[in-house]
Amino acid sequence: MRRLRFLTGGESHGPRLTAIVEGLPAGLELDRTGIDGWLKRRQHGFGRGGRQRIETDIVEVTGGLRNGRTMGGPLVLELENQDWKNWSEVMDPWATDQEQAQNRAVTRPRPGHADYSGGAATDQLEDMRNVLERASARETGARVMAGAVCARLLARYGIVLRSAVLQLGPHVVTEGPPTWEDLAAVDFDSPLVTPRPDREEALVEAVRAARTDGDTMGGVVGGVVRGLPPGLGSHTHWDRKLDGLIVHALVSIHSVKAAAIGAGIEVAGRLGSQAHDAIHVADGRLRRDSNRAGGLEGGVTNGEDLVARAYFKPISTLRKGLPSVDLTTGETGATAWERSDVTAIGAAPVIVESMLALVLADELLVKLGGDAIVDTDTAWEALCKRLEPWWRPRA
Repeated sequence: MRRLRFLTGGESHGPRLTAIVEGLPAGLELDRTGIDGWLKRRQHGFGRGGRQRIETDIVEVTGGLRNGRTMGGPLVLELENQDWKNWSEVMDPWATDQEQAQNRAVTRPRPGHADYSGGAATDQLEDMRNVLERASARETGARVMAGAVCARLLARYGIVLRSAVLQLGPHVVTEGPPTWEDLAAVDFDSPLVTPRPDREEALVEAVRAARTDGDTMGGVVGGVVRGLPPGLGSHTHWDRKLDGLIVHALVSIHSVKAAAIGAGIEVAGRLGSQAHDAIHVADGRLRRDSNRAGGLEGGVTNGEDLVARAYFKPISTLRKGLPSVDLTTGETGATAWERSDVTAIGAAPVIVESMLALVLADELLVKLGGDAIVDTDTAWEALCKRLEPWWRPRA
């Protein structure tokens, strides 16, 4: 049974995006500047397109918050689309300008995008505009607002997140799964948000080359979560295993085609003696010399850092286009290009953090419960006491 739910609504060029978060305890203090800071990170990154010069993402709260504290009901977060004014005749909720709508109709599906598959599912192949509007990565703005709120809940109990770009296209910055220490010095304002500032100039040049060629790039993003207690998740049912929930959340991000927990990819080719994390005792606590399991064993947290990676394919909208077919005429030709990114990988770390925060905040509330934050605090203290002496929160 899930405790925390969130929904997003809105389209890329509609009036606004909305996120609704249900299940937060009453009395949780939220910081507007903190949410806006996460939104700013989502707009960042070298290789972004013209949309980021139009938008200035700032959160608006229209329900569930009073005097900076959650009220116990659904928290409603909204994000205005500044670009709406350029699309209002095409995207008006009640009456579109038919000539303008026809001019902006999408009839040639982009390979790799949801255009054709979504159009086939919803009987909209003659104009796939409605599909791409909802399938656009602009929707991640709503996820980031919700994720920032959940990260605030986690931080209350000393649970913190870090993330960075580990690979851009074929250019590997950090081999294998990242550690907390790998991500300690990441500068969120750097061009591509990597753990290696000395490599970023070369990466920027790679993005410039892709832009010149009219092409796009993907990459790999790593996230690490520190401070999770052992025992979150479940070993008893397939749909409650935490590693499954995390991979599901990460692969739901636009352009993500694969995800891994810990060294899950690397250990597949090793012997068992080289794959698992031996346990010993130091200072009265259980310790590991390695963390190949990425903080999860049997679908449950084990008290070590949770480590995950998300693998992003290149963006589907290429300026030079890709071969496709016009579904209204049957004619072959290149896909059309609308303003788009060369790569959005610099924005991806905060989106990965957001999805991790949403899943982990839910698991924490499943464990702790509490309609009021004071009750959740009491349950946390009881959990920490029960887990002694083998695990203690970090100072």
